[in-house]
Amino acid sequence: MAKERPIKIVAENRKARHDYAVHETYETGIELKGTEVKSLRAGKANLKDAYAAVTKSGEVYLYNMHISPYEQGNQFNHEPLRDRRLLLHKSEIKKLIGKTREKGFTLVPLKLYFTHGKVKVELALATGKKLYDKRRDIAERSARRDLDRVMKERNR
Repeated sequence: MAKERPIKIVAENRKARHDYAVHETYETGIELKGTEVKSLRAGKANLKDAYAAVTKSGEVYLYNMHISPYEQGNQFNHEPLRDRRLLLHKSEIKKLIGKTREKGFTLVPLKLYFTHGKVKVELALATGKKLYDKRRDIAERSARRDLDRVMKERNR
């Protein structure tokens, strides 16, 4: 039996699954400074407006992720909205370059979490949903919830 890895979720982009249709997900490392890691351990992060992009130099960066300054930090504290490099294998980066050049594909971070003492980002290759897709998803979720409620009452 495989051992479950301990995961502590720091931040989650809950709106991403509503706004985007997720096609693939990748677990990536992230390059951080010491005070950023301490802030993350305290749960001070926000992925709301964050997105990732592949640069011309062939590296993947995460933009607009807010990590609050560490409270006990001094003049060596980090900048809250700085660009952070994501750590991926070269083959994964090449695959992402090809996919993101296709029309409509973007890289969106879904979760930021600790596993085995390391900070990881769950990165999704996604396309934006249209308004009617969002409405259909809400209607399906509501119908499923109603069906589950009826089945639960019937089994009592």
